[in-house]
Amino acid sequence: MTYGGVMTFAHRLDHLQVGLAAANIDAALITPGADLRYLVGYEAKPLERLTCLVVRAGGDPVLVVPALEVLAATASPVSELGIQIRSWQETDDPYALTAQLVGPASVIALDDHMWAQKVLDLRAAMPNTTQVLAGQIIAPIRMRKDAQEIAALRRAGAAIDQVHAKVPTLLRPGRTERQVGLDIGNLIIAAGHVTVDFVIVASGPNAASPHHDVSDRVLAAGDAVVVDIGGTMPDGYRSDCTRTYHIGAPSVEFAANYEVLLRAQKAATAAVRPGATCEEIDATARDVLTEANLGDLFIHRTGHGIGLESHEEPYIVSGNTLPLASGMAFSIEPGFYLAGSYGARIEDIVICTENGAESVNHQPRELVIA
Repeated sequence: MTYGGVMTFAHRLDHLQVGLAAANIDAALITPGADLRYLVGYEAKPLERLTCLVVRAGGDPVLVVPALEVLAATASPVSELGIQIRSWQETDDPYALTAQLVGPASVIALDDHMWAQKVLDLRAAMPNTTQVLAGQIIAPIRMRKDAQEIAALRRAGAAIDQVHAKVPTLLRPGRTERQVGLDIGNLIIAAGHVTVDFVIVASGPNAASPHHDVSDRVLAAGDAVVVDIGGTMPDGYRSDCTRTYHIGAPSVEFAANYEVLLRAQKAATAAVRPGATCEEIDATARDVLTEANLGDLFIHRTGHGIGLESHEEPYIVSGNTLPLASGMAFSIEPGFYLAGSYGARIEDIVICTENGAESVNHQPRELVIA
């Protein structure tokens, strides 16, 4: 289950109800996904059948589940929390049941990742309500990680560090990206993750594509190789870390550019502190690259939040004036990408603390020669 406990989940539900009342929202409807797991510890299967946590601004939450999921729901912390479980049969209308449980309402908040089909069916069941996103209430709660969550992210960071420590031995000329990726996937599981979320092995010109996956391209001497990997731990918290490797000695140009990238990553990390805005951290990394004429090659944001999802708020990007606060967890991952030639990225997950940034990743950030 999600790392936490009954008191933790009860506290989160209380925060949600207070937020709903303050925003004049009558109820929040939460379907399977990270929000549901965060609030009540239930890792429900995302099915075409409706599972929905109904949280009114006042009153006790209720969990609507299909009959075939009752045992799974009962085995989760939902029962320990004393949340009523209302089941429905195959011939019942779960949307009508949900509307009945919500009762008279003007505004309802739907979890941000709810399937469109469910959004529309809920709208039909409650035609006189206005639908808004629940993320406006839930995201600020989830952004501030508590001590248990921070410990979980440290474990995830240590686990993915174990994998990166072994990557150089896998990068041999003659092997394909796909072969290396399969080995890395096995190492991610061996390091304690329960699932492999992504494996990027981007070699040579493929390294210029930030979200390259793996391919049948054969590694060769002289290649830069971007390895971006992550997985989910048993408690649901995620890892995500990127290191750039080089097969043999790099060119003078690449080595010089990489040193600039390293300075940018270090500078952005050093700028993390409570009160600094997300866009200030992005600008810190971007300015270093721009001064070295690499700014146009940095084509993505500097970072993203992480927790029960690989990508969640806060987003470290220009235009985001959100001030950082202690407990926020996010990546610092500047890069440069020269189409047709090469690319590089350095990524750590950091925690904003009262004393600055704490990185949960500790593998060398310098260019590793494989």
